[in-house]
Amino acid sequence: MTTPRERLEAVGNQIPPLIALIVLWMLLWGEFSWLNLLVGLVVGIVVTVAFYLVPVQLSGRLHPLDAVVFFVRLILDIVRASIDVSWLAVKPRLVTSNAILAIRLRTRSDLILTWTAVATSIVPGSIVVDIDRESSILYLHVLNMQSARDIESFRRRVLAAERRIVRGFGSREDVERLRGVRPVDRRAQRMNGKEPS
Repeated sequence: MTTPRERLEAVGNQIPPLIALIVLWMLLWGEFSWLNLLVGLVVGIVVTVAFYLVPVQLSGRLHPLDAVVFFVRLILDIVRASIDVSWLAVKPRLVTSNAILAIRLRTRSDLILTWTAVATSIVPGSIVVDIDRESSILYLHVLNMQSARDIESFRRRVLAAERRIVRGFGSREDVERLRGVRPVDRRAQRMNGKEPS
């Protein structure tokens, strides 16, 4: 049985998708009117009730400086990768070796998993082909992987992107998992009367 607080949180988690659906409805009609807003609200409610998805738990945490670092680095990665892919396209002797890589993320948050997948896919040269949500594994098709060193370098870039996302937007549990401290262990230490160092 759920508590009133859990029910309130569940309703709160449905509000962002509902607002997104209303905005999408308004964009489809191309003009703002109170009738469009009302119909968009009704359609949004019907869609969120009829096609209920497991709510994504928002962390409620934003670290502005780390968020700026994430977005600036993402833009730089997109520019650098665009140049690399462009060079591959015009290179006189094109010999590429593409790969499908499985990269296990350190966090277990659906939100961070999704953000990392999107941030990796919008950088030219790689695209997510599958996600193992239970194990937090991204399967990516990556261009021009010539050696084990290239593969390891790409793996480090994806994990670095995940780290920047967690620092900017992740929950306390995500940050602790990134540092190698399991939240369950901290809770167990408190119950035993030992404060973690």
